[in-house]
Amino acid sequence: MNQPPHTPRPLPLLMIPLRRCGSHALRLRLNASPQFHSPYPLHIVDFMPMVPLYGDLRDDSAYWQMVKDVVGLQAASMVKWPGVHFDAEEIFSALQGKPRSVHRIVWELLLRSAELHGASVAMDKSLDSVHYAHELMELFPDMRFLNVVRDPRAQVASMNRAIIHDFDTTLNAQAWVKAHTAGRALALRYPDRVLTIRYEDFLSDQEHTLRRICQFIGIEFLPQMLDIAASQEAQDLSRRSALWESNCFAPLPAHKDKFKTQLQPHEIETIESLAWEFMHYYGYECMTDAQAPHPTPVVVAQCQQQSERHRREAWEQLLRSAPRDYAARRVRADYLARVGQRLQSTSSLETGAAALS
Repeated sequence: MNQPPHTPRPLPLLMIPLRRCGSHALRLRLNASPQFHSPYPLHIVDFMPMVPLYGDLRDDSAYWQMVKDVVGLQAASMVKWPGVHFDAEEIFSALQGKPRSVHRIVWELLLRSAELHGASVAMDKSLDSVHYAHELMELFPDMRFLNVVRDPRAQVASMNRAIIHDFDTTLNAQAWVKAHTAGRALALRYPDRVLTIRYEDFLSDQEHTLRRICQFIGIEFLPQMLDIAASQEAQDLSRRSALWESNCFAPLPAHKDKFKTQLQPHEIETIESLAWEFMHYYGYECMTDAQAPHPTPVVVAQCQQQSERHRREAWEQLLRSAPRDYAARRVRADYLARVGQRLQSTSSLETGAAALS
């Protein structure tokens, strides 16, 4: 995959700030445009705890290993990128002389894939990367952000059933507030670089929302964006996981209130109490007095213990009910675990050698 010489690179766009906001629904519709390219995201946030173990990235051997591992992560993705295969040595060579960062590696892969497909916009749906937005803006001065807001009650109810999140309302509500604190701060500080949309507005008028996004990133709105049933990518994705099975259908506005039957009254009050300021800011009305006590460290620790127990049970249930989904997710999880174990082992050996010297 050779980068075309002297050609403007695609506009980088990051969707933020938190998964289970309807992000696939938006990504799949925008992908109907040949000007737009957004393959299944790497979710590099899961890789970030290992980054310090590489040591000084000015060391070629350390950075080469990171490049190799990120390329391996892309290859281990549960949804393969169409028509691309990356060579770590080529990527490493292409990045010589550029600022060294795991984010720079990720975006090199994404931009090259977009170039191969002739797109003018490359979007990463790794929403959690909102917490690295300022580093991304330094690396890519033309970076744009699509800030997708969803009713926290509906989003937390969805997160509670997703193996990628915690299995606890309090923990997921805290994650929602943290993510949207970062997203709103970014939008307020860089209004020209951030477009904020509400998922509920997309549900009520898909065309208007998609036209706004297209205008923001400089591509043409196409009517076929509204025909999700004709998207082969949406059909394929819907068969891969129960989390995505609705992505091949038009979203139902009535589903925005499903949380009322999915959450207990005290859970709704917990969410509204933690997210009250943002609910008011984005126009969501509370159903309760929003006076639930703020969770103490002891309560949070109990929630974490319960969540981990439910997570183990969810993996077991996934193996029984959806072995294909389980296997695809385990490939990625096992790859990350192997990389982490290798880095930990190398770090321990280096520390021991330094102590003996």
